[in-house]
Amino acid sequence: MEANVRWTGVSGMSFLAETGSGHAVLMDGAPEGGGHNLAPRPMEMVLLGTGGCSAYDVVLILRKGKQDVRGCEVKLSAERADTEPKVFTKIHFHFLVTGRNLKANLVERAIALSHEKYCSASIMLGKTAEMTHSYEIIDDLSMPSEHERNTKAE
Repeated sequence: MEANVRWTGVSGMSFLAETGSGHAVLMDGAPEGGGHNLAPRPMEMVLLGTGGCSAYDVVLILRKGKQDVRGCEVKLSAERADTEPKVFTKIHFHFLVTGRNLKANLVERAIALSHEKYCSASIMLGKTAEMTHSYEIIDDLSMPSEHERNTKAE
């Protein structure tokens, strides 16, 4: 994996990050640190990446478990150390998993597997931060199930 991060100029603290896969994202600092608040802070990007990594795992695991998952959102709240280095000390993941007839034990298992085995980002951050998780299952009755869609098509 490769990436390039380049300071965008002499005034301010904006950086352009480019990934090896060809994507770019702007990062900026807080005004009190010389930034202009034009983009996410680098540590916010770390938190976003961790949420994305874990949500990806949860959806993939539920799909492999033949669950009719329709949506997955993870709300993260984090605390950082007061002194340098200001590492994350606590991170809470709250998952909102939407689907039809989702089994709570399988949602719980998917979250646990992500955080204990598959999500590199949360496992890495777990070395400095206390990680906690919660979830809600939202039944999506607005759309027919895959079985109902296949039956209507016949």
